[in-house]
Amino acid sequence: MGISHCLFNVSIRMLSKLLVLLLFHLLAANFVYSLQQPSCHDEERSALLQFKESFIIDKSASRYDGAYPKVSSWKPARGGNSSCCLWDGVECDEKTGHVIGLNLSSSYLYGSFDSNSSLFSLVHLQRLSLSDNNFNYSQIPSSIRNFPSLTHLDLSASVFSGQVPSEVSHLSKLTYLDLCCNLEIETSSDDPQGLLKLQPSDMRSLVQNLTSLETLSLSFINVSSIIPVSLTNLSFLTSLTLKECNLFGEFPVRIFNLQNLKVLSVRYNQDLTGYFPEFNQSSPLILLKVAYTRFFGQIPSSFEKLNSLQELDVAQCNFSEGLVPSALGNLRQLTYLDISANKFGGPIPDSLANLTQLTVFRISTSYLTGPIPSWLGNFSKLVYLDFAFNRLIDSIPASFSNLKNLEILYLHSNNLSGVVEFQMFQKLQNLYQLQLNRNNLEFVTESNIVMNATLPQFSILGLNECNLREFPSFLRYQTNLERLDLSRNKIHGQVPNWMWNISKETLIFLDISENFLSDELPVFIPWVNLLCLRLSLNNFHGRLPIPPPSLLEYGATNNNFTGEISPLLCNMSSLRYLDLSKNNLSGMLPQCLGNFSDGLILLLLGSNSFHGMMPQSYNRRSSLRMIDVSHNQLQGQLPKSLANCVMLEYLVLSNNQFSDVFPIWLGTLPELKLLAMRHNRFNGVVGQSRTNVDFPKLRILDLSFNNFTGEIPPLFPDITVNRSTYMSIDVVYQVNGFYIVQSVAYSITIAIKGLDLYYSKIQEGFAAIDISSNKFEGKIPEFIGNLTELRSLNISNNILTGSIPSSLGKLTNLESLDLSQNKLSGQIPQQLTQLTFLGNFDASHNNLTGPIPQGTQLTSFNSTSYEGNPGLCGDPLPNKCGNQEAPQQPFSTEEDSDSGSSRTLEYDLIFGLAGVGSGLVVGGVFADVVITRRQKWFLKIVGMVRLMIWKR
Repeated sequence: MGISHCLFNVSIRMLSKLLVLLLFHLLAANFVYSLQQPSCHDEERSALLQFKESFIIDKSASRYDGAYPKVSSWKPARGGNSSCCLWDGVECDEKTGHVIGLNLSSSYLYGSFDSNSSLFSLVHLQRLSLSDNNFNYSQIPSSIRNFPSLTHLDLSASVFSGQVPSEVSHLSKLTYLDLCCNLEIETSSDDPQGLLKLQPSDMRSLVQNLTSLETLSLSFINVSSIIPVSLTNLSFLTSLTLKECNLFGEFPVRIFNLQNLKVLSVRYNQDLTGYFPEFNQSSPLILLKVAYTRFFGQIPSSFEKLNSLQELDVAQCNFSEGLVPSALGNLRQLTYLDISANKFGGPIPDSLANLTQLTVFRISTSYLTGPIPSWLGNFSKLVYLDFAFNRLIDSIPASFSNLKNLEILYLHSNNLSGVVEFQMFQKLQNLYQLQLNRNNLEFVTESNIVMNATLPQFSILGLNECNLREFPSFLRYQTNLERLDLSRNKIHGQVPNWMWNISKETLIFLDISENFLSDELPVFIPWVNLLCLRLSLNNFHGRLPIPPPSLLEYGATNNNFTGEISPLLCNMSSLRYLDLSKNNLSGMLPQCLGNFSDGLILLLLGSNSFHGMMPQSYNRRSSLRMIDVSHNQLQGQLPKSLANCVMLEYLVLSNNQFSDVFPIWLGTLPELKLLAMRHNRFNGVVGQSRTNVDFPKLRILDLSFNNFTGEIPPLFPDITVNRSTYMSIDVVYQVNGFYIVQSVAYSITIAIKGLDLYYSKIQEGFAAIDISSNKFEGKIPEFIGNLTELRSLNISNNILTGSIPSSLGKLTNLESLDLSQNKLSGQIPQQLTQLTFLGNFDASHNNLTGPIPQGTQLTSFNSTSYEGNPGLCGDPLPNKCGNQEAPQQPFSTEEDSDSGSSRTLEYDLIFGLAGVGSGLVVGGVFADVVITRRQKWFLKIVGMVRLMIWKR
C-alpha cells in the first residue's frame, strides 16, 4: 500500500514537470511566432475597423458554398489580438507591416460602398477581393485610383452597378481584373441583367494601359462596342472572358495566336462575328467557348492539334459543315463538347468514340440522322448527354445502362422507336433529368415494387407523346420531382389516387393535358409549390380544382368543368396565364380577375356560361395582353378602367349580351391589334376618332351583329407589318434554370358569304373590318380606299347608300369584299378589276345598275354574287347587256338544306382555299370552317371546277 502510494506521488510529480515543460515550449513558440509577424499600423487597423462598421452581416449577401463572415475576427486591441495582420482575410508586408492584401470574398457583407470609404486609405494594397457580397447597387468608387500598386482586383458578383470608372484603367500594375457577374438580383424579370456598363473609350483605354494583364473577366458588363484590336498586344494574357457584353463587329483573329492564352470565352454576344484560324500545335488553349455568336465558316481540321483543349462550346453559331467534323475525335482530352444548333447533319461519326473523357456531350437542335451509337456506353465519365431535336432513329442503346455517372439525358424530339423498359435506368442512380418526349417509343412500366422503388429519383421527367396508356407505376415512389410532363399520350380513365401524394413539396410543373382522362379532381391541388398546371383537352368534370397561391400558369381549357370559379382563385396573386375557356363554368366572374396583380398576361374565359358584368377594376400596372370572354352571357357596360391596360393587344367580347355605346376610349390603347365585339347589343353612333393616334395599331375590327347607327367611322389606321409571321403572345418564365413557354396564337371568327370561318392563326399582315348587320347609313367613305393592308372588308346588311367608291380599287391586297344587303346604287367601278387577289365578292341585293366589268376576275364569281340587282347585266348574269341573248345558267349544284334554298361558294386560287384535314387554308392562314348544315359546294379555281363534299 505504501509502495503504491509512493509510486503514485512520483508519477504526479513527473507529470507536473512535463506539463510545465510543455507550457514553456508553447509560450516560447508563440513568442517567436509573434516576433516573426509584422506589426499592424494603428491607422490601418482603425481604417479596417471603420470599414467593417460600414456594413452589416447578412447571410443572403453571399451565395457560394463556404461563405462566412471573415470580419467577425476583427476586434479592437482590448477585445482581441492588437495586430490586424492576424485578422482573417488580411495580409501584411513582412517587413513594413503595411496591409498589402485584403480578401473579403464571400463574407456576407451588405451595404453601400462609396468613395469616402476608409478602405481607400490603405494605399499600399496590392491585392483586393470583394467578390460574392452585396454592395446594394453601389457604383465602383472612383477612389479605386488610390491603389497604384494593385495587381489583383476582384469585384465580381457583388451587386455593383453603373458605369465602370475610367480610373480602373489607371491601375497599370494589374495582372488580374475580374468585374464579372454583377447582376440584378431583385427583379420580376426571369433573366437577370448585368448592372455594369463600360464606355467603349474606357474599354480601349483599359486594354491599352493594362499591358501586364494575365486574367481579364468582364462578363455581363454592357460594353456595346467592337473588341479593341489592342487586345492582341496583351502578351501575358492567359484568360479572357467576355460573356454577354453586347459586343459586335469582327472578333480579332490574332487573339487566337496569343502564346499564353488558355481560356477564351465570348459566349452570348449575338452580333459578334468571327472565324477560326488554322491552329498550330503549340497553342495552350484549354477552354474555348464562342457559343451564341455569329462565328461562321468551318471548324478547321487543325483543331486536332489543340492537344490541351478540354472544353469546346460552339453552340448556335453559323458553322457551315454538312457533317459533324470527324477531326474532333482526335481531341481525346476533351471533357466538355457542345456543338449544338449549327448546321451539322448526318450520322454521329465513329471517330467521336475516342472522347471517353467527356462529362458533357451536346449535339442538340441539329440534323443528325441514323441511330445513336452503342459505343456511347463506354463514356463512363459522362454526366450530361443531349441529342434532343434531331432526326435520330432506332432504339435507345442498351449500353446506356453502363453510364453510371449520368445525371442528365435529353433525347426528346427525335424519331426514336422501339420498346423502352424503365428497368434500363435502374443502374443510373445519379440520373435526375430524363427527357424522352416526342418520339415513337413504346414504354413498358413494371409493377414490381422492388424495381420501382430502386429507380433513380428524378427531378425532371419528360414523357409527353410517348404512347403511354397509363400513369407509370414507378411514379408513386418519386419524392423529388420538379417537372413532370405526361401530355399528349393515350392515358385513359382516372388519375390514380397515389398521384396526388407524389413529390408534394417539390413539384412545380405538371402537364397532363391532351389525354383521355375523365375524372373529378380534388378540390385542392396538393402540390404546395406548384407554378404550372396544365389540364387542358381532357374530359375532366366536376368543380374546378383550386391550385396553390404560388401558381403562375393555369390551363384547363376544353374540359367539362362545371360550377362557379371559387373566390379562392384570387389568392393566386402571381398568376400570369389563366385559360378556363371551353368548359361549362357558370356564375359571375370574380372581380379580382381585373386587378389580379401586375403580372397576369393572358385571361381566356370564352365559351362558358358566365353571366353578370365583367370585372370592373383594372389597375395601371396591368400586364394584360390578351382578354377573351366571348361566348358567355355577360351583360351591362364595359369597364372604362380597361383603358389602364396599356399593354392589351387582343380583346374579344363577341357573343355576349353587352349593352353599351362604342368604347371609343379603347382607342388610347397603344398596342391594341384585335377588337371583336360581334353578336352583342352595342348601340348608338360610333364616335368619330378624336385624334389621329386613336387605335394606332388596330388591324382587325369586328362590330358585326349589333345596333350601331350613323356613318362608318374612321377607326382604322393603315400600317405596314411583317406578313411572314403569325400574331401570338408568349408567356415566358424561368424555373430552376429552365424556360417555360406558353404561346397563344391570335384567333378570330370572320363571316364570309354566309359562312363563319374560324382563323386559328392570323398572319401579322392580315387586316380585316367587319361592320355587317348593323344600321350604318350614308355613303361608303373614301378613306377606306387608303387602308391598303385590308384583306377582308364586310359592310353588308346595313343601310348604306350612294355608289361604290372607285377608291376601293386601291385595296390590292383584298381577298374578300362583301357589300351585299344595302341600298347601293350606280355602276360597279371599273377600278375593282385591279383587285387581283379577290377570292370572294358579294354585291347582291342592292340597287346597282349597268354592266359588270367583263374579261376580269369579277366575271369569275357565281351569279349569286350579283343577284337582287335587277339593273345589272353581263356575265355571269343570264341577262346580257344591250339585249343580247341570255346565256345558260352557269353550272351549279343545289345544296341540301332544310329550307330548300340553293347557294354556292366560290374561291379563286389566289385566295388559297384548299382542304387541310378538317379545315381550310384561307389566304395562307389555317381556318376551320364551321358549317351548320350538310352542304355540297363547288369551288371554281382559276377556271377549273373541283367538287368538294363537306359533311358535318
